[in-house]
Amino acid sequence: MMLFETIKTENGNILNITGHNQRMNRSRRLLFNTHDQINLVSHIRVPDECSEGVFKCRVIYGKRIEKVEFERVVPQNIRKLRLITANGIEYSHKYADRSALTALLTMKEDCDDIIIVKNGLVTDASFANLVFFDGQKWITPSTPLLRGTRRQLLLDQGMISEAVIRPRDLPGFSRVSLINAMRDIDRESQILICT
Repeated sequence: MMLFETIKTENGNILNITGHNQRMNRSRRLLFNTHDQINLVSHIRVPDECSEGVFKCRVIYGKRIEKVEFERVVPQNIRKLRLITANGIEYSHKYADRSALTALLTMKEDCDDIIIVKNGLVTDASFANLVFFDGQKWITPSTPLLRGTRRQLLLDQGMISEAVIRPRDLPGFSRVSLINAMRDIDRESQILICT
């Protein structure tokens, strides 16, 4: 079983490394019964050709770091999300095997991505956590499939809060934004939710 971390680098700087270290070491402890702590800073060397601009650093690991690779960020233009029910899905760690999520994407029809509903509760999109704007504050589902590093950082900073969100609650929000290590809140998002 392999896992991975996706880490944003900007002009050669590694962002939110504390959050990625915490999640990676927690997963290693829970899944592989490891007790040592890996510091990703010791394993990531930003190549010269990736030192200007924004890049995605992908760290593949199990008990130890297996591979570190970089790729230029290609922004995804998300305009429509389709609600998909998937009560059996489990993605509590950032598994390299994303086949269950990929299978759900085949149901997106004419939409760009999906909102996964599990046991009647809103969770995540296929590649990101969700935040919803109620006119005053941004709220993230308290039931994510994966507790993302950007999500945790925004919670720690008090920029977002958690709440139980059901599909019937969605019309009460004026905006939805997808967040992950590479994406911050898009406060101007105009994403349509299709049921």
